[in-house]
Amino acid sequence: MASPLRALQLACALAVATVLPAQAQAQTYPSKQITIVVPASPGGAIDLAARLIGQKLTEAWGQPVVIDNRAGATGIIGTDLVAKSPPDGHMLVLVASSHAINPSMVKKLPFDTVKSFEPVALTHVVPLVLIVSPTLPVKSVKELIAYGKANPGKLSFASSGNGGAPHFSGELFKSMAGLDMTHIPYKGSTLAHPDLISGRTSLMFDTVAAANVQIKADRLRALAVTTAKRSSVLPDVPTMQEAGVAGYETSTWGGLLAPAGTPKATVAKLNAEVNRILAMPDVRKTLQDNGIEPGSGTPQQFGDFIGTEMVKWSKVAKDAGIQAE
Repeated sequence: MASPLRALQLACALAVATVLPAQAQAQTYPSKQITIVVPASPGGAIDLAARLIGQKLTEAWGQPVVIDNRAGATGIIGTDLVAKSPPDGHMLVLVASSHAINPSMVKKLPFDTVKSFEPVALTHVVPLVLIVSPTLPVKSVKELIAYGKANPGKLSFASSGNGGAPHFSGELFKSMAGLDMTHIPYKGSTLAHPDLISGRTSLMFDTVAAANVQIKADRLRALAVTTAKRSSVLPDVPTMQEAGVAGYETSTWGGLLAPAGTPKATVAKLNAEVNRILAMPDVRKTLQDNGIEPGSGTPQQFGDFIGTEMVKWSKVAKDAGIQAE
């Protein structure tokens, strides 16, 4: 039987043997091309963020970074590819807020939203803006709620599609304001704009970036932004809380995930570099010019944030009577 001292020595040796390879891998990481999967088509916020980060990672580390767009199934297809990839930090996915909504929409996901990944960093937050048709006789959120209550069933809200943050932001508003509204999903937000401008639909929660052109041209009226702070792109538009809906806060966001089992030291190295990139003046300006606020924080904070989002959107789905399919 080994002595207590010998047992302690063996335990220490085992711990060192486990830690050293992980540290060595972090020191040599990245040792080859990095792929960032964007589980959406080119042109959106997560695609822009991935390309900015990828370019700066290449400059800093000297390894090529490839952006691989894998659209489909509200991000599930591309995200699943990374969930099943080797956990060495060379295959990442930049998910959107739909990652936290999908468990409320899809009964059997091919991965576990939390356990299949290592959170790396929250890369950005995109404020949504409540826009209304100019044909609607309202100029504030309070007037919109009063109009809706005086005309039950008359209001409809458009969205960029079922299950995204714009859809669920509308459901949350409907629930919190106690309104009778019909949801009308479109295949993308810009496809919804003509019907909103003409008055065929009443209102919509859309990204500031997508709606700003129509707002500036006075084709759509902005009533409030959904984040806790005002948007740098629409500084004169109040937040939903300032507009009288206490406790209302939503956004669409993006963040990097690595496959579960990626060494903590590799995740920490990625997190530090991504945070450094997001603080760069040229990166911040490019994001903000597109209505996107740069993110930051630790892997733990990003993981906690995903968990909070899942709980929030699960309640919204339940209150709206949305059943996972």
